[in-house]
Formats: sequence, C-alpha cells, structure tokens
Amino acid sequence: MILDADALLFDMDGTLVDSGPVTERCWALWAEEFGIAPEDFARVYSHGQPSSNIVTKVLPRERWAEGQARIEELEVSTAEGLVLLPGARELLASLDGAPWAIVTSCSVPLAEARMGAAGLTAPLVVTADDVSRGKPSPEPFLLGAQKLGVAPERCLVFEDAPAGVAAARAAGMEVVALATTSPLEKLADATVLAENLASVRRLPPRGPGHAPVTVEVVPR
Repeated sequence: MILDADALLFDMDGTLVDSGPVTERCWALWAEEFGIAPEDFARVYSHGQPSSNIVTKVLPRERWAEGQARIEELEVSTAEGLVLLPGARELLASLDGAPWAIVTSCSVPLAEARMGAAGLTAPLVVTADDVSRGKPSPEPFLLGAQKLGVAPERCLVFEDAPAGVAAARAAGMEVVALATTSPLEKLADATVLAENLASVRRLPPRGPGHAPVTVEVVPR
C-alpha cells in the first residue's frame, strides 16, 4: 500500500522502542506494591495510554501522587538496555528533511530515559506532560501536527496500541498499526496493519506538487 503525507507521527513504546516487556514488569511490581490484585489490575490496564490514566482508576485520590511517582521511578530506572524495534532505525534515517515527530504517552523524564537508552533522537517530541488529556484523546496527535505546522488530515501516524489508533483516528489521521504488542482485532480501525517498521519504507520524493513523504507499507 502506498501512502502520502506531509508529516509522519510516531508513537514510541512498542512502535519505535522495544519496551513492552519492561513496562509490563514495572506495572506488575507496582500493582503488587500497592496491594492491587492482578485480576483487578488487568481490568484497567491498557498499553498506550498515560500512566496517570491507570493510576487514577485503581488508587484513591489521596494516593494518586504517590502512585504516579512510584511508577515513574520504576520505569525510568529500568530504561537501560532498551533497543529499537526492527526497521525503526532504517526508516527514521530515511526521513532526512521530512517533517516528523514522536508523540508518546510517556512523561518527559521517561521519554528522555528510553530514547537515550535506545539511541533515539527526534526533531520534535510530544509527551504526556504537554497535553491535558492523553491517548485515546486526539489531543497529543493534534498538538504534534500543530507544532509541525501540518494539517491533521495530512499526517500519517504509526502506532501499536488500540488507544493510539483511536487517538489518531479521532484526530482525522491515517494510521499504520503495527502488530508488535496488541491483538490484531484491537487494531482493526487502522488504515493498514503491518508486522513492524521493517515492513515500511520511504519512497523517493516525487518532486514539486507532490506530498513531501511517500511510504510503501507491506500489509500483514
């Protein structure tokens, strides 16, 4: 499938960075520390949303700050050793001169820790600290488009989580969903499903009058 866009917006965890197993271990330890039964936690946990969304669902208000600080501490402390997912480095290297950004549900400290560990840099990063509502709200992706100076409908999003796919769709954007962390049936609203970023390549620019970025996606 060939897709044109004026800008590309990438989720980070599970899309660019292989952080899924580490994140799940951190949350399991966190839930144990706060006395939350695994079955109760499983009912509210969903990959791809800000940690505050989860904390506020399972803890009383007076423990929100404590809970948020602890999961942040756990996740930042386990960032060392994270690596990029297949195809991520190659695709990003091909985007020289093209507008793109990372739009993540991580806080600034966590995004910096994980990007640093994986050797990842970006021209623009939108984090959970930049918005009032995180994914599945469209606000993070709309802010990314705004900061790049691109109309939302001209942005192409790369996501691995149902919350991220929903956020991108609500923002009016096309979405390439990657089968790296979530069951495919939960990503069905995406424009196209792909195995990972190794299934995506940038095509040569087509010149004046055409979109700045054209990518080819091998569907799963």
